[in-house]
Amino acid sequence: MSSLHASSAGQQATGVTRRLAAAITQAAPSRDADAIAAARRGILDFLAAAFAGASDSGYQKLLSVSANDSRGEASVIGSSARVSAQQAALLNGYAGHALDYDDVHSSVRGHPATVLLPALFALAQTRGSSALDLLDAYVVGVETMARLGLALGSRHYEQGFHNTATLGALGAAAAASYLLKLDAGAVENALGLAATQSAGLRLQFGSEAKPLHAGLAARAGLFAAELAAAGLQGSPEALDGPVGFFAVFSGGAAQPERVLDGWGAPWQIAVPGLYFKPWACCTATHYAVHAALTLRDTHRLTPEDIAEVTVIFPPGGDTPLSRHLPSTGLEARFSVAYAVAAALTDGSPSVATFADVPVRDNLIALAQRVASRHDETAARASTDPVTRFSTVEIALRNGTVLSHKTDRLYSATDLAAKFADATGHDERLAFIPAHIDTMQSTADLASLFNVFAQIHV
Repeated sequence: MSSLHASSAGQQATGVTRRLAAAITQAAPSRDADAIAAARRGILDFLAAAFAGASDSGYQKLLSVSANDSRGEASVIGSSARVSAQQAALLNGYAGHALDYDDVHSSVRGHPATVLLPALFALAQTRGSSALDLLDAYVVGVETMARLGLALGSRHYEQGFHNTATLGALGAAAAASYLLKLDAGAVENALGLAATQSAGLRLQFGSEAKPLHAGLAARAGLFAAELAAAGLQGSPEALDGPVGFFAVFSGGAAQPERVLDGWGAPWQIAVPGLYFKPWACCTATHYAVHAALTLRDTHRLTPEDIAEVTVIFPPGGDTPLSRHLPSTGLEARFSVAYAVAAALTDGSPSVATFADVPVRDNLIALAQRVASRHDETAARASTDPVTRFSTVEIALRNGTVLSHKTDRLYSATDLAAKFADATGHDERLAFIPAHIDTMQSTADLASLFNVFAQIHV
């Protein structure tokens, strides 16, 4: 890829869209064992989140509408229906994000797998792609989504856009284009067709529409790649210029040169890598949850010991969170007060802690004593992980004040255990972790897709 980093006058005259398309077509992630191993872990984590998400009430509503399209070959999680590739991307994308239990990438400031994998699964199944081809395309999709996130800057998210949705459409288009083996001109066109579909607002956080964003982005990216393959032509260099993607969406903070700065060296799926959630709630709460658990376990705290709690964020660190106490577990996924109260009361939160049912009275009683504020001396939270932390201060009824700061995310390390827990230790699915670790062929993918219909809902 060294030719992509040259600073010749000819390259400077070429827009980032065209150079990104060239990078996508020339990518060879299979040469990087760490990237492919990370991709395999990402697939297992996505399936844990999506299989658990298949019982979500919002997903069931979407399924009741969308699975009526039974004219296709693509498998749907939690259903025996076979639908079109685009419908499968929509449905499985929703399932993966339904519980907010899916992976996170700091450069994206969002969730790559729940957009990329539903698009790739549907396309691979209907086109007969191999597992190795899918893994390569997944790495390329994460790279595209992450590099675009770095280049777009933080204002996009702060202005109210949901990066999983907006960047996801472009990432899915890149991944699908790679799997389809489109040439650079067609990939450039696919990126533009995805960019013009890019949408998603954070105002939907805490509602059933948030996971819909992931499904819509997966479908949009796949649709864009299929349109490009069919020859439908949009405007070239759609990321560039005064009315291009960066100008329109960045709030003036874009640094387009970051898209290709360091492309694939290392691959973003490996470094900084995917964060696999140990708890089914917004990542912005995880620093505080970890700090609260540390204080609880170190000092053997009970809710009765606690007078009040303060959670301290860097400026912007609580941007996606709700300021109101939740009434349901769905809303509670975006409440740091509720998440901290659950951690201090029960220990490590479970999936059931954030189930879409009325919240527990005892947790709300403690959450009412949890306040939050910003450390105005700290750097503003951004896609750079070093800008992120939470400090939890607990004032005890005996006058003692305890404090702990967490400045890194602690990823779930045993993904096989997470998968087993998420699937209720279903013995029919016990083979999947090992299968993902070794899958290579089209037949291996078919074995994986065959279990989608076995998920109980």
